[in-house]
Amino acid sequence: MELEKIRELMQKGTRMEMGTELLQAFAEYAEEARKITMEMNNQYHTFDEVRELFCKLTASKIDESCILFPPFYTEFGKNIKLGKNVFINAGCHFQDNGGIEIGDGTMIGPRTIIVTLNHDLDPKTRLTAT
Repeated sequence: MELEKIRELMQKGTRMEMGTELLQAFAEYAEEARKITMEMNNQYHTFDEVRELFCKLTASKIDESCILFPPFYTEFGKNIKLGKNVFINAGCHFQDNGGIEIGDGTMIGPRTIIVTLNHDLDPKTRLTAT
C-alpha cells in the first residue's frame, strides 16, 4: 500500500485491525521508524544530520530552521509535519497515527508526549487502533 493511501486512511480514523493490508503496511513503516530513531538516538549527529534523519523519518521536507535534540521516539513518523522555526527538545515521543502538525515558531519542551492514537473501549475490539 502506498504511503499517501496509508496517511489518508489513518487521518480518516480508519481502524487498523489484525490481518488487514493497512495494519501490515503500517507495521512495515513502523519497522523503518524504529531503525531511523535507533540511528538518530544512539550516536552523535550534527543538527543538519539529525534534520536529514527526521526528513527520512517523516518522509517530508523539514525546514533548515528546525532543531531537534535527540533522543526522539515515534511509532510511525510519517504523519508528523513541522512548520518553520520549530524546536523539539530531548526525550519527546510523538504517537502520530492521527497526524501531528506543529506550527511555525513552536517550542516543545523536554519529554513531551503527543498522542493522536485511539483504542476501542470494548475489550473484544481493543486491539484495533484509529
